[in-house]
Amino acid sequence: MTEGKCVGMDMKYLLVASTEACSGKSAAILGVAARLQEKGIEIAYAQPVVTRSTPDRVAAEPLIAAQPSATTIASDIQLMAEALALPTDRLGQPVLVLDAASTIDRLNGTDVRNYAQLLQENVRLPGQLVILEGGANLHEGSLFGLSTAQVAADLDAGVLLVNRYHPLSSIDLLLSAQQQLGSRLLGCIINDVPRDRVEAVQDTLVPFLEGAGIPVFGVVHRNGLLRSVTVKQLVEKLDAEILCRPDKLDLMVESLSIGAMNVNSALEYFRRGNNMAVVTGGDRADIQLAALETSTQCLILTGRLAPQTFIVCRAEDLEIPILSVDLDTLTTVEIIDRAFGQVRLQETIKINCARELFGNHCEIDRLISLLGVG
Repeated sequence: MTEGKCVGMDMKYLLVASTEACSGKSAAILGVAARLQEKGIEIAYAQPVVTRSTPDRVAAEPLIAAQPSATTIASDIQLMAEALALPTDRLGQPVLVLDAASTIDRLNGTDVRNYAQLLQENVRLPGQLVILEGGANLHEGSLFGLSTAQVAADLDAGVLLVNRYHPLSSIDLLLSAQQQLGSRLLGCIINDVPRDRVEAVQDTLVPFLEGAGIPVFGVVHRNGLLRSVTVKQLVEKLDAEILCRPDKLDLMVESLSIGAMNVNSALEYFRRGNNMAVVTGGDRADIQLAALETSTQCLILTGRLAPQTFIVCRAEDLEIPILSVDLDTLTTVEIIDRAFGQVRLQETIKINCARELFGNHCEIDRLISLLGVG
């Protein structure tokens, strides 16, 4: 087994990157950084490239404000500062906010800044180790000289890859990353593995990667809470009207169920779910009532049809919000489905979960050895 060529290098920078968007970089950073701090290693944090994501609604729908805004970027940095108890002087500001406007400025020559130099200036932070959060994938920022490989080379950084597990593509993505990053690839964490696949991943995928020279520092099982969204976030993404319990929009939704069958089948189906958002027609009082009697965090009614009074009363009693959307069921489900696993860590309960989950599933001593810190 080869542990990579980074052994013994005195690296000040750890770049936590991912093979694709929404792989769990922030969660991994929280867990790894907390463990490093427990070992007495002083850390700093920066996210050189921040991407403004596209709206969740389809093109025909009214646009939701692009994310992240300047306020959101500041709050994300503040989140890391508070979660890891980092003082202001150990926080680097973004070098680039990547969006359509910044890309056009670069292409037409309006923006001629030397981003490699700006990067160097931005991440000169105190501490034994500066943890950098990479872009959405290995290529993001290439136009500006800020791809994962370019940042790692400019800073002499080791790269820790977070790979969101896919049975067919994880191997190819990681081997391709190894070809791009070479000796700077310290290894990987395989994230979001279904619980019934963890043993198989540990018995087959991990030995293969280790033999190929890609150390695996951890295999992290899928966690419903980390993939969850709040009812409030669903309200925003769906442009929904709140029909009752607006005081309960902080409830966490971990799964999605569709009520489109007969009531007996629906009740059996709902009982298998946990912390659900149930989508059904506004005229299906039988399905709505069945959903309210199970582990439902919110009821989403399509077609802008008002529910019957007794449904609203029951939801009020059970403290379950009811939302009404002016969308068909398919569109509603598509928007919600995209939302799962694509929200930032904001809630304290998620932050604590991420810190514990990744902290407990990462071979931190092995990582420290490869980094040459401590």
